[in-house]
Amino acid sequence: MPELFSSQAFAGFGPDPLNLCGGVPRLFCIQGRRPSSLRSQVRLDGPKRPGVYGMVDERGELIYVGKARCLRSRLLSYFRPKSRDPKAGDIIARTRLLAWEVLPTELSALLRELQLIRRWQPRFNVQGQPRRKRPAWVCLGRRPAPHVFLSPRVPSTAQAAFGPVPGGARAREAVRRLNDWFRLRDCPSPQTMTFADQQELFPVIPSAGCLRLEIGTCLGPCAATCTHSDYLEQVRGARAFLEGKDVSALARIDRDMQAAATAMQFERAAALRDRLATLGWLHEHLERLRQARTLSLVYPLQGHDGRDRWYVIVRGDVRAVLAAPSSAAEARAVAGVLEPIASGRTSAAEQVDNVLLIAAWFRKRPEELRKGMSLGQALEVCAKHR
Repeated sequence: MPELFSSQAFAGFGPDPLNLCGGVPRLFCIQGRRPSSLRSQVRLDGPKRPGVYGMVDERGELIYVGKARCLRSRLLSYFRPKSRDPKAGDIIARTRLLAWEVLPTELSALLRELQLIRRWQPRFNVQGQPRRKRPAWVCLGRRPAPHVFLSPRVPSTAQAAFGPVPGGARAREAVRRLNDWFRLRDCPSPQTMTFADQQELFPVIPSAGCLRLEIGTCLGPCAATCTHSDYLEQVRGARAFLEGKDVSALARIDRDMQAAATAMQFERAAALRDRLATLGWLHEHLERLRQARTLSLVYPLQGHDGRDRWYVIVRGDVRAVLAAPSSAAEARAVAGVLEPIASGRTSAAEQVDNVLLIAAWFRKRPEELRKGMSLGQALEVCAKHR
Protein backbone atom coordinates (compact mmCIF):
# COMPACT_ATOMS: atom_id res chain seq x y z
CA MET A 1 0.00 0.00 0.00
CA PRO A 2 1.42 3.42 -0.90
CA GLU A 3 2.28 5.75 1.92
CA LEU A 4 -0.23 8.37 2.91
CA PHE A 5 2.25 11.12 2.06
CA SER A 6 5.10 10.49 -0.37
CA SER A 7 8.38 12.40 -0.45
CA GLN A 8 6.84 14.72 -3.06
CA ALA A 9 3.89 15.65 -0.86
CA PHE A 10 3.26 19.05 0.71
CA ALA A 11 6.48 20.25 2.31
CA GLY A 12 5.57 23.73 3.48
CA PHE A 13 4.14 27.08 2.48
CA GLY A 14 7.47 28.46 1.28
CA PRO A 15 9.33 31.66 2.12
CA ASP A 16 7.66 34.92 3.06
CA PRO A 17 9.22 37.70 0.92
CA LEU A 18 7.67 40.41 3.11
CA ASN A 19 9.18 39.12 6.34
CA LEU A 20 12.72 40.43 5.82
CA CYS A 21 14.09 40.69 9.35
CA GLY A 22 11.75 38.61 11.47
CA GLY A 23 12.97 35.08 10.73
CA VAL A 24 11.14 32.21 9.04
CA PRO A 25 7.77 31.22 10.57
CA ARG A 26 7.81 27.70 11.93
CA LEU A 27 5.45 25.25 10.24
CA PHE A 28 3.32 22.97 12.44
CA CYS A 29 1.65 19.90 10.92
CA ILE A 30 -0.83 17.29 12.13
CA GLN A 31 -2.27 14.46 10.09
CA GLY A 32 -5.01 11.88 10.30
CA ARG A 33 -7.26 9.82 8.08
CA ARG A 34 -10.44 10.95 9.81
CA PRO A 35 -11.74 14.36 10.87
CA SER A 36 -12.12 13.08 14.43
CA SER A 37 -8.40 12.39 14.61
CA LEU A 38 -7.55 15.86 13.30
CA ARG A 39 -10.01 17.45 15.73
CA SER A 40 -8.46 15.81 18.78
CA GLN A 41 -4.99 16.99 17.72
CA VAL A 42 -6.22 20.56 17.11
CA ARG A 43 -7.74 20.55 20.61
CA LEU A 44 -4.41 19.41 22.01
CA ASP A 45 -1.95 21.51 19.96
CA GLY A 46 -3.93 24.33 18.31
CA PRO A 47 -2.45 27.68 19.38
CA LYS A 48 -4.53 30.64 20.50
CA ARG A 49 -2.52 32.91 18.23
CA PRO A 50 -3.04 34.60 14.85
CA GLY A 51 -1.72 32.82 11.80
CA VAL A 52 -2.44 31.03 8.54
CA TYR A 53 -3.42 27.43 7.96
CA GLY A 54 -3.58 25.03 5.05
CA MET A 55 -5.57 21.90 4.29
CA VAL A 56 -3.83 19.08 2.39
CA ASP A 57 -5.66 16.15 0.81
CA GLU A 58 -4.61 12.48 0.50
CA ARG A 59 -2.61 13.21 -2.68
CA GLY A 60 -0.53 15.83 -0.89
CA GLU A 61 -2.25 18.73 -2.66
CA LEU A 62 -2.80 21.97 -0.79
CA ILE A 63 -6.53 22.47 -1.34
CA TYR A 64 -7.30 25.43 0.92
CA VAL A 65 -5.51 28.30 2.68
CA GLY A 66 -7.08 30.45 5.38
CA LYS A 67 -6.15 32.93 8.10
CA ALA A 68 -7.32 33.36 11.66
CA ARG A 69 -7.07 35.79 14.55
CA CYS A 70 -7.10 32.70 16.79
CA LEU A 71 -5.97 29.54 15.00
CA ARG A 72 -7.38 27.13 17.55
CA SER A 73 -10.92 28.56 17.44
CA ARG A 74 -10.96 28.83 13.66
CA LEU A 75 -9.72 25.29 13.07
CA LEU A 76 -12.14 23.79 15.59
CA SER A 77 -15.03 25.51 13.78
CA TYR A 78 -14.46 23.14 10.83
CA PHE A 79 -15.49 20.19 13.01
CA ARG A 80 -18.90 21.57 14.04
CA PRO A 81 -21.44 20.19 11.53
CA LYS A 82 -24.34 22.26 12.87
CA SER A 83 -22.65 25.66 12.52
CA ARG A 84 -20.21 25.27 9.61
CA ASP A 85 -21.16 25.96 6.02
CA PRO A 86 -21.26 23.12 3.45
CA LYS A 87 -17.99 24.21 1.87
CA ALA A 88 -16.13 23.89 5.19
CA GLY A 89 -17.55 20.39 5.62
CA ASP A 90 -16.39 19.42 2.12
CA ILE A 91 -12.89 20.76 2.80
CA ILE A 92 -12.42 18.99 6.12
CA ALA A 93 -13.75 15.71 4.70
CA ARG A 94 -10.95 15.76 2.12
CA THR A 95 -8.24 16.88 4.52
CA ARG A 96 -5.59 14.44 5.66
CA LEU A 97 -3.01 16.94 6.87
CA LEU A 98 -3.45 20.28 8.60
CA ALA A 99 -0.57 22.77 8.60
CA TRP A 100 -0.30 26.18 10.18
CA GLU A 101 2.10 29.03 10.82
CA VAL A 102 1.83 31.23 13.89
CA LEU A 103 2.31 34.89 12.98
CA PRO A 104 2.85 37.94 15.21
CA THR A 105 -0.29 39.90 14.27
CA GLU A 106 -3.61 39.59 12.52
CA LEU A 107 -2.35 41.92 9.77
CA SER A 108 0.59 39.60 9.11
CA ALA A 109 -1.87 36.71 8.83
CA LEU A 110 -4.00 38.64 6.30
CA LEU A 111 -0.98 39.49 4.16
CA ARG A 112 0.43 35.95 4.34
CA GLU A 113 -2.93 34.46 3.34
CA LEU A 114 -3.10 36.63 0.20
CA GLN A 115 0.47 35.74 -0.65
CA LEU A 116 -0.13 31.99 -0.30
CA ILE A 117 -3.35 32.07 -2.33
CA ARG A 118 -1.51 33.87 -5.16
CA ARG A 119 1.38 31.40 -4.99
CA TRP A 120 -0.47 28.09 -4.62
CA GLN A 121 -3.94 28.90 -6.02
CA PRO A 122 -5.66 26.18 -3.94
CA ARG A 123 -8.76 24.93 -5.73
CA PHE A 124 -11.10 25.64 -2.83
CA ASN A 125 -9.84 29.23 -2.72
CA VAL A 126 -10.28 29.98 -6.44
CA GLN A 127 -13.14 27.69 -7.53
CA GLY A 128 -16.72 27.25 -6.43
CA GLN A 129 -16.86 30.50 -4.48
CA PRO A 130 -19.74 32.65 -5.72
CA ARG A 131 -18.96 35.33 -3.14
CA ARG A 132 -15.34 35.69 -4.22
CA LYS A 133 -15.10 38.23 -7.03
CA ARG A 134 -12.13 38.32 -9.32
CA PRO A 135 -10.88 41.88 -9.70
CA ALA A 136 -11.58 43.84 -12.87
CA TRP A 137 -10.49 47.22 -14.18
CA VAL A 138 -12.86 50.00 -15.21
CA CYS A 139 -11.32 51.18 -18.47
CA LEU A 140 -11.99 54.16 -20.71
CA GLY A 141 -10.95 53.86 -24.32
CA ARG A 142 -11.37 52.20 -27.75
CA ARG A 143 -11.16 54.86 -30.40
CA PRO A 144 -12.65 56.59 -32.32
CA ALA A 145 -15.58 56.72 -29.88
CA PRO A 146 -14.18 55.83 -26.43
CA HIS A 147 -16.50 54.41 -23.80
CA VAL A 148 -16.35 52.79 -20.38
CA PHE A 149 -15.81 49.05 -20.25
CA LEU A 150 -14.78 46.35 -17.78
CA SER A 151 -11.68 44.21 -18.32
CA PRO A 152 -9.76 41.65 -16.22
CA ARG A 153 -6.53 43.34 -17.41
CA VAL A 154 -5.74 46.84 -18.66
CA PRO A 155 -5.67 46.53 -22.48
CA SER A 156 -3.55 48.59 -24.85
CA THR A 157 -6.72 50.23 -26.18
CA ALA A 158 -7.44 51.88 -22.82
CA GLN A 159 -6.77 55.60 -22.47
CA ALA A 160 -7.19 55.32 -18.70
CA ALA A 161 -7.92 52.58 -16.18
CA PHE A 162 -9.35 52.77 -12.68
CA GLY A 163 -9.56 50.23 -9.92
CA PRO A 164 -9.53 47.38 -9.73
CA VAL A 165 -13.07 46.76 -8.54
CA PRO A 166 -14.70 43.49 -7.49
CA GLY A 167 -15.76 41.88 -10.74
CA GLY A 168 -19.30 40.65 -11.12
CA ALA A 169 -22.82 41.79 -11.82
CA ARG A 170 -22.58 44.97 -9.77
CA ALA A 171 -19.47 46.19 -11.58
CA ARG A 172 -21.03 45.42 -14.97
CA GLU A 173 -24.17 47.29 -13.94
CA ALA A 174 -22.10 50.30 -12.83
CA VAL A 175 -20.30 50.44 -16.18
CA ARG A 176 -23.59 50.17 -18.06
CA ARG A 177 -25.17 52.97 -16.04
CA LEU A 178 -22.09 55.16 -16.42
CA ASN A 179 -22.24 54.83 -20.21
CA ASP A 180 -25.98 55.57 -20.09
CA TRP A 181 -25.53 58.69 -17.96
CA PHE A 182 -22.81 60.20 -20.14
CA ARG A 183 -24.51 58.88 -23.30
CA LEU A 184 -21.47 56.93 -24.45
CA ARG A 185 -21.71 53.98 -26.78
CA ASP A 186 -21.32 50.42 -25.50
CA CYS A 187 -21.63 48.56 -28.79
CA PRO A 188 -19.01 46.04 -30.03
CA SER A 189 -15.80 47.44 -31.51
CA PRO A 190 -16.58 46.36 -35.13
CA GLN A 191 -19.51 48.80 -35.19
CA THR A 192 -18.68 51.60 -37.64
CA MET A 193 -18.59 55.11 -36.15
CA THR A 194 -19.81 58.04 -38.30
CA PHE A 195 -19.76 61.48 -36.71
CA ALA A 196 -21.86 64.42 -37.91
CA ASP A 197 -18.75 66.48 -38.74
CA GLN A 198 -17.27 63.86 -41.03
CA GLN A 199 -17.62 65.15 -44.57
CA GLU A 200 -18.55 62.70 -47.33
CA LEU A 201 -18.85 63.27 -51.07
CA PHE A 202 -22.11 61.37 -51.24
CA PRO A 203 -23.55 61.45 -47.71
CA VAL A 204 -25.61 58.50 -46.63
CA ILE A 205 -27.58 58.74 -43.42
CA PRO A 206 -26.57 55.66 -41.39
CA SER A 207 -28.97 53.90 -39.07
CA ALA A 208 -28.29 53.40 -35.38
CA GLY A 209 -26.85 50.07 -34.34
CA CYS A 210 -29.14 49.73 -31.30
CA LEU A 211 -32.09 51.31 -29.50
CA ARG A 212 -30.04 53.40 -27.07
CA LEU A 213 -30.11 56.43 -29.37
CA GLU A 214 -33.91 56.36 -29.46
CA ILE A 215 -34.29 56.07 -25.69
CA GLY A 216 -31.78 58.86 -25.05
CA THR A 217 -28.93 56.92 -23.43
CA CYS A 218 -26.41 57.31 -26.28
CA LEU A 219 -25.32 60.22 -28.47
CA GLY A 220 -25.36 57.92 -31.47
CA PRO A 221 -21.80 58.21 -32.86
CA CYS A 222 -22.67 55.35 -35.20
CA ALA A 223 -25.57 57.30 -36.75
CA ALA A 224 -23.93 60.70 -37.33
CA THR A 225 -26.15 62.39 -34.73
CA CYS A 226 -23.28 64.05 -32.84
CA THR A 227 -19.95 65.63 -33.67
CA HIS A 228 -16.67 64.10 -32.61
CA SER A 229 -15.92 67.04 -30.28
CA ASP A 230 -19.35 66.77 -28.62
CA TYR A 231 -18.79 63.08 -28.02
CA LEU A 232 -15.30 63.64 -26.58
CA GLU A 233 -16.73 66.23 -24.21
CA GLN A 234 -18.91 63.49 -22.71
CA VAL A 235 -15.89 61.21 -22.53
CA ARG A 236 -14.07 63.87 -20.52
CA GLY A 237 -17.04 64.05 -18.17
CA ALA A 238 -16.95 60.28 -17.60
CA ARG A 239 -13.22 60.42 -16.93
CA ALA A 240 -13.65 63.26 -14.43
CA PHE A 241 -16.24 61.16 -12.59
CA LEU A 242 -13.96 58.12 -12.48
CA GLU A 243 -11.05 60.26 -11.29
CA GLY A 244 -13.24 61.70 -8.51
CA LYS A 245 -12.80 65.26 -9.82
CA ASP A 246 -16.46 65.82 -10.73
CA VAL A 247 -19.18 63.80 -9.02
CA SER A 248 -21.97 66.29 -9.70
CA ALA A 249 -23.76 63.48 -11.51
CA LEU A 250 -24.54 61.88 -8.13
CA ALA A 251 -26.00 65.12 -6.78
CA ARG A 252 -28.12 65.60 -9.89
CA ILE A 253 -29.48 62.05 -9.75
CA ASP A 254 -30.30 62.56 -6.08
CA ARG A 255 -32.18 65.80 -6.85
CA ASP A 256 -34.11 64.13 -9.67
CA MET A 257 -35.00 61.23 -7.37
CA GLN A 258 -36.29 63.57 -4.66
CA ALA A 259 -38.32 65.53 -7.23
CA ALA A 260 -39.84 62.35 -8.66
CA ALA A 261 -40.79 61.16 -5.18
CA THR A 262 -42.38 64.54 -4.37
CA ALA A 263 -44.39 64.34 -7.60
CA MET A 264 -45.41 60.78 -6.59
CA GLN A 265 -43.67 59.34 -9.66
CA PHE A 266 -42.59 56.37 -7.62
CA GLU A 267 -41.42 54.11 -10.45
CA ARG A 268 -39.12 56.84 -11.77
CA ALA A 269 -37.90 57.56 -8.24
CA ALA A 270 -37.10 53.86 -7.72
CA ALA A 271 -35.19 53.70 -11.02
CA LEU A 272 -33.17 56.78 -10.06
CA ARG A 273 -32.52 55.32 -6.61
CA ASP A 274 -31.04 52.19 -8.18
CA ARG A 275 -28.88 54.27 -10.53
CA LEU A 276 -27.65 56.39 -7.63
CA ALA A 277 -26.83 53.34 -5.53
CA THR A 278 -24.85 51.68 -8.33
CA LEU A 279 -22.85 54.75 -9.36
CA GLY A 280 -22.36 55.70 -5.70
CA TRP A 281 -20.90 52.25 -5.00
CA LEU A 282 -18.42 52.64 -7.87
CA HIS A 283 -17.39 56.14 -6.76
CA GLU A 284 -16.91 55.10 -3.13
CA HIS A 285 -14.82 52.05 -4.08
CA LEU A 286 -12.53 54.08 -6.36
CA GLU A 287 -12.27 56.83 -3.73
CA ARG A 288 -11.14 54.30 -1.11
CA LEU A 289 -8.46 53.06 -3.49
CA ARG A 290 -7.28 56.60 -4.20
CA GLN A 291 -7.02 57.31 -0.49
CA ALA A 292 -5.18 54.02 0.16
CA ARG A 293 -2.65 54.83 -2.54
CA THR A 294 -1.79 58.07 -0.76
CA LEU A 295 -0.60 56.07 2.27
CA SER A 296 3.17 55.91 2.60
CA LEU A 297 4.26 55.24 6.15
CA VAL A 298 5.92 52.88 8.56
CA TYR A 299 3.15 51.37 10.66
CA PRO A 300 4.24 49.84 13.99
CA LEU A 301 2.02 47.09 15.33
CA GLN A 302 2.62 45.07 18.47
CA GLY A 303 2.65 41.30 18.08
CA HIS A 304 1.46 38.66 20.52
CA ASP A 305 5.06 38.35 21.74
CA GLY A 306 4.96 41.96 22.93
CA ARG A 307 7.37 43.21 20.26
CA ASP A 308 6.56 45.73 17.53
CA ARG A 309 6.67 44.91 13.84
CA TRP A 310 7.12 47.67 11.29
CA TYR A 311 4.90 47.42 8.21
CA VAL A 312 6.55 49.47 5.47
CA ILE A 313 3.70 50.81 3.33
CA VAL A 314 4.37 52.65 0.06
CA ARG A 315 1.38 53.95 -1.92
CA GLY A 316 -0.90 51.64 0.02
CA ASP A 317 1.18 48.53 -0.73
CA VAL A 318 3.15 46.67 1.95
CA ARG A 319 6.76 46.42 0.81
CA ALA A 320 8.23 44.75 3.89
CA VAL A 321 7.52 43.61 7.43
CA LEU A 322 10.42 44.24 9.80
CA ALA A 323 11.05 43.58 13.46
CA ALA A 324 11.35 46.95 15.21
CA PRO A 325 15.05 47.43 16.04
CA SER A 326 16.19 47.04 19.63
CA SER A 327 19.94 46.77 19.09
CA ALA A 328 22.62 48.30 16.88
CA ALA A 329 22.82 45.21 14.66
CA GLU A 330 19.04 45.13 14.18
CA ALA A 331 18.98 48.86 13.46
CA ARG A 332 21.60 48.45 10.73
CA ALA A 333 19.61 45.62 9.16
CA VAL A 334 16.34 47.57 9.23
CA ALA A 335 18.00 50.73 7.89
CA GLY A 336 19.47 48.66 5.07
CA VAL A 337 15.92 47.83 3.98
CA LEU A 338 14.41 51.27 4.55
CA GLU A 339 17.08 53.45 2.92
CA PRO A 340 16.63 52.17 -0.68
CA ILE A 341 12.84 52.45 -0.32
CA ALA A 342 13.05 55.98 1.07
CA SER A 343 15.42 57.12 -1.69
CA GLY A 344 13.31 55.54 -4.42
CA ARG A 345 16.14 53.23 -5.55
CA THR A 346 13.87 50.21 -5.31
CA SER A 347 10.57 49.67 -7.06
CA ALA A 348 8.06 46.87 -6.95
CA ALA A 349 4.97 45.94 -8.93
CA GLU A 350 1.88 46.96 -7.02
CA GLN A 351 0.08 44.08 -5.34
CA VAL A 352 -3.50 45.27 -5.74
CA ASP A 353 -4.85 42.78 -3.20
CA ASN A 354 -2.47 44.25 -0.64
CA VAL A 355 -3.67 47.78 -1.41
CA LEU A 356 -7.30 46.71 -0.95
CA LEU A 357 -6.39 44.91 2.27
CA ILE A 358 -4.58 47.94 3.70
CA ALA A 359 -7.46 50.21 2.65
CA ALA A 360 -9.94 47.97 4.49
CA TRP A 361 -7.65 47.65 7.53
CA PHE A 362 -7.39 51.41 8.11
CA ARG A 363 -11.01 52.05 7.11
CA LYS A 364 -12.08 49.84 10.01
CA ARG A 365 -9.37 51.25 12.32
CA PRO A 366 -8.86 54.93 11.38
CA GLU A 367 -7.28 55.67 14.76
CA GLU A 368 -4.39 53.33 13.86
CA LEU A 369 -3.10 55.85 11.31
CA ARG A 370 -1.94 58.04 14.20
CA LYS A 371 0.64 55.39 15.10
CA GLY A 372 2.36 55.71 11.74
CA MET A 373 5.66 57.46 11.08
CA SER A 374 7.35 58.54 7.89
CA LEU A 375 10.25 56.62 6.40
CA GLY A 376 12.54 59.45 7.54
CA GLN A 377 11.30 59.19 11.12
CA ALA A 378 11.81 55.43 11.07
CA LEU A 379 15.41 55.92 9.88
CA GLU A 380 15.94 58.38 12.74
CA VAL A 381 14.78 55.70 15.18
CA CYS A 382 17.30 53.30 13.64
CA ALA A 383 20.06 55.91 13.96
CA LYS A 384 19.38 56.24 17.71
CA HIS A 385 20.16 52.54 18.21
CA ARG A 386 23.51 52.70 16.42
